[in-house]
Amino acid sequence: MTNTRLFIALAFTCAPVLPAAAQIPAPPRAPSPPRVDVRIPPEPSQAPELPEPPAPPPVIWTDATWPDLSFDFDFDYAELPDFAELARISTDIKIATQDLLAQGPYKGPPLPPVRIGPFGKVGGSPDALYDQARGYIDRDQYDRALEVLDRLVGDGGLRADAAMYWKAYSLSKIARRSDALTTIADMQKRYANSPWIRDARFLEAELRQASGQAVTSDDEDIKLLALSGLMRSDSETALPMIEKLLSGNDNLRVKDRALFVASQSRTPKGRELITNVAKGSTNPDLKMSAIKYLGRMSGPESLQALDEVYRGTSDQSVKRTILRSFMEARAKDRLLSVAKSETNAELRGEAVQQLGAMRAGAELEELYRNESSVEVKKRILQALFVANATDKLGPIARTEKDPELRRTAIHQLGISNRSDAAETLVAIYNSDASLETRKAVIEALGMHRNATALINLARAEKNTELKTDMVRRLSTMRSQEARDYMLELLK
Repeated sequence: MTNTRLFIALAFTCAPVLPAAAQIPAPPRAPSPPRVDVRIPPEPSQAPELPEPPAPPPVIWTDATWPDLSFDFDFDYAELPDFAELARISTDIKIATQDLLAQGPYKGPPLPPVRIGPFGKVGGSPDALYDQARGYIDRDQYDRALEVLDRLVGDGGLRADAAMYWKAYSLSKIARRSDALTTIADMQKRYANSPWIRDARFLEAELRQASGQAVTSDDEDIKLLALSGLMRSDSETALPMIEKLLSGNDNLRVKDRALFVASQSRTPKGRELITNVAKGSTNPDLKMSAIKYLGRMSGPESLQALDEVYRGTSDQSVKRTILRSFMEARAKDRLLSVAKSETNAELRGEAVQQLGAMRAGAELEELYRNESSVEVKKRILQALFVANATDKLGPIARTEKDPELRRTAIHQLGISNRSDAAETLVAIYNSDASLETRKAVIEALGMHRNATALINLARAEKNTELKTDMVRRLSTMRSQEARDYMLELLK
């Protein structure tokens, strides 16, 4: 899926859950085209045509019955795993809201909004919010960055000390020097042992040297432009200067950009410089940037350096970043090795997700057979969908003994676009009498908008609860077949 098509799909799928007021009206029916009656008039003995069935009374959703569809919804154009997750979540929301709104308007209090931003990542985790704030800072949108940073500082989580540094930096860039100094002082009291303290002191000194004037980006930009030009013309001279700058007292944004300039050299000396930062930097952000640049540089030496950093750290955030860099470098063998040998289930799951982004369907199928963790197996099933290896979901859904995993496989089949998925789902329905499994199959067939399969199952189903669920889903489908079945039920 291209960036443009995904963004358009997102705008369409999320539109129903963006309430402008306390009431969300049901979507209007499209006007029916004029009907041309070309039938022979019935003989008097024939039964008249059945009238349109009366509309069912609307269901009034309240805050107690409306499901929780609120979350922070940001995504990164550059990261394929987030694209895949975005598509999956968008599909779920579209189907859920279509079904709900077709049954009646919402008349509870205003729903929490779904925020859509073009530069963060899926979800509202501290890491996602932090990346969003850094994106705003890189584009000089300091007021917007401060809104996100204040949220992180208020939460007091793992990213709070870093957020305070960038808050002070952003305040300095919009001429609020006094507030920036106050933020740094507060940070030093609250996080005296933070790895960000050293950089905060450099920033404090820079602010005090400004003699009451706002710090501008002109000097930073000039310095970085000069470095970039020197790198293109004489990298042997530029790299030692960058190395000296990285160990000096320049602010972190200048260091990060200088590191990027170094990554453009593609020379052994440049790779060595970035590797040293990845292995030894005391600043977490600079370390993460170095890891990302190594992934983009690719090559066996860069991959080996990333592998050494992975084996030598216990920081899960660093390890996750390395796994994403492996994906970007197309290092499938490295990811597969981690997925097989990593003792931490969360990191195995991360490796699995990156393999999905690389379309490693055969490798994921092998991992599924040998994996013991139910949670990791769930992520493998999701990764198979991302990898467009949905042909492997059918056999798993038919043979998996664990009910939870079987339902997960059924759900992934439901959100796939495989034309033969309905046949597999119906076979599972007929072979498994479990209520939960059958409900999962009904949901999956509803996602496919497969009226034929649902009608055939409904006609044979004796369980009232299951049949009601199928009829409810059919009632939201705009198909002649579903309409005819509704008329059949009214006879």
